[in-house]
Amino acid sequence: MQVYVDGRPSPLSGQDLASYLKTLNSSQIEAIEIISNPSAKYEAAGNAGIINIRLKKNKSLGTNGSANAGWNIGTYAKYNAGINLNYRNKKVNLFGNYSYNKGLTEAGINIYRTVADSLFNQTGLITMDNESHNFKAGMDYFIDKKNTIGVIVNGTLSDPGVNNQSATPIAYIPTNTVDRILKADNTSLLKRNNTNVNVNYSYTDLKGKSLTVNADRGTYDINSNQYQPNYYYDATGKNLISSVVYRMKAPTDININSVKADWEQPFKKGTLGFGGKFANVKTDNDFQRYNVYGSNEQLDKDRSNRFTYTENISAAYVNYNRALKGIAIQAGVRMENTSAEGVSKGQKVVAGVYENYTETFNRSYLDFFPSAAITFNKKPTNQYSITYSRRIDRPNYQDLNPFEFKLDEYTFQKGNINLRPQYTNSIGVTNTYKYKLTTTLNYSHVKDLFTQVFDTAEKSKAFISKRNLATQDVVSLNISYPYRYKAYSMFANVNSFYTKYEADYGAGRKINVNAAGLSLYVQNSIKFAKTFTAELTGFYNAPTVYQGTIKANALWSIDAGLQKQILKGKGTLKTSVSDVFRTLKFTGVSDFAGQRSEISSLWESRQFKLNFVYRFGSNLVKAARQRATGADDETKRTQGGGGVAPGL
Repeated sequence: MQVYVDGRPSPLSGQDLASYLKTLNSSQIEAIEIISNPSAKYEAAGNAGIINIRLKKNKSLGTNGSANAGWNIGTYAKYNAGINLNYRNKKVNLFGNYSYNKGLTEAGINIYRTVADSLFNQTGLITMDNESHNFKAGMDYFIDKKNTIGVIVNGTLSDPGVNNQSATPIAYIPTNTVDRILKADNTSLLKRNNTNVNVNYSYTDLKGKSLTVNADRGTYDINSNQYQPNYYYDATGKNLISSVVYRMKAPTDININSVKADWEQPFKKGTLGFGGKFANVKTDNDFQRYNVYGSNEQLDKDRSNRFTYTENISAAYVNYNRALKGIAIQAGVRMENTSAEGVSKGQKVVAGVYENYTETFNRSYLDFFPSAAITFNKKPTNQYSITYSRRIDRPNYQDLNPFEFKLDEYTFQKGNINLRPQYTNSIGVTNTYKYKLTTTLNYSHVKDLFTQVFDTAEKSKAFISKRNLATQDVVSLNISYPYRYKAYSMFANVNSFYTKYEADYGAGRKINVNAAGLSLYVQNSIKFAKTFTAELTGFYNAPTVYQGTIKANALWSIDAGLQKQILKGKGTLKTSVSDVFRTLKFTGVSDFAGQRSEISSLWESRQFKLNFVYRFGSNLVKAARQRATGADDETKRTQGGGGVAPGL
């Protein structure tokens, strides 16, 4: 799923996106649209549609803004604050915002793993100390009523630290006795700084013609310095037997450049759109592993390497939509040509001597992504639509990086330079009855599906890595219904699906899994005493299979909140509790490649939250112009492959 604002994609994802959405006040939002079948104009990335948030726009001039502050507490306290400013006159619009977040986040992860004749009962507690600064500043200059130029600078400065306290009793299965205990309390110092610059131009006339041009430059400075000691004790946990200590450094630079143009005009009683884009991405990952002996560190040449990756994407599209009597049609196709090169450099032993080596791979592929939709709207209260699309998801750059993140010497995750893009073909039928009851039946076929696999390496050692499954087939039925009566409103959603996973990695390592799933979501809201709003939400996910190998148990949670308007409507005070009953715990089992893993994870899902927002200036000032940059899809792929546990 991708999130757009005023028809333009947000470059954020994950927690960054959640933080941004929290800065939007409900008074700014005119409508929220679901685009289940994006046309060829939109990026071909993503296979679950688009949520488009339409903001209100007013024509008055002047200054306005808002300030916010928040405090959350779960196991530890967390703080956030921000300010948003907007100034507009007849020729210039200046806008900017800044936000600050700080706090500790905790997650526990347990892995009970059997492989060959050994049993590993790992218990870990992961704590992240996060402090981040997010900023954005921009200017629009209105040349005349038709032409506008603008510039945007935004970025993030973040230096989190991660501490993992891990203990793993290791037993010999035939005798069922613990013969040693591994204790690995490792620390990681991280850096994630990025700056993006966008220059844009737009033209719009009264005849329905429009042109938008974007040029982008993004730089990312990412660094990881992990100290990873492994101490082996006897079965009592008191007597040290041996130790192995590593340090892993992984500086990464990512540079993104792109230019994009979109044109729309009336054509044959409809709208014709076409455009193109070129993006260039360069990444440089220098993975250095050191063996630590007391105060000395020696580079492990066998496990160190430098990986550079260059990717060029050229895209062009054409799209047409037209409304006829009782029917609306949309059809288009997007062409994307991708050229990528990866180079890995390091040293290996040849005839007892270390020699330099260089390994490369080159990929070049041309793809076409058609999309079409037919809507039968002769009866507005009972509409049907049929949609089809083909889309692509390319790997995140960090998922291609062979860098290892270790929980201990026996458990780690690493990138996969051989990860291929995944492709999704999807067809769906949707009925909307009386503008409320929406029912969608959808089928999708995914080729080379991304999945995280618990696999074996170096005999009893294990790693988590992203792989490509051969195929995934999903049939889903989704029903949603909003209800309102006076001050009470409710939204309910039911989604059921049937999934089939298939893959063959050779040597008897096959995946052939069928799984059914069901999820429920209900949101209740009631307004009272003029200025109060109370909300209660809940969700339930039935047991199912994730990633093709993980059989997960049910998940459910309930959140509650209360909001009050104060200071004559200019202030909003919100308080809430997430996961009231602290039921949000992930548990599952993976049985693959001769390794069985029972996984459980619990994080700070239950938090008490207190937030205050104050709006100042005129609320009639037109909001800053929302626009897509040309590098949104590439920017999303810098977000990495996820944390080592939920909530991190």
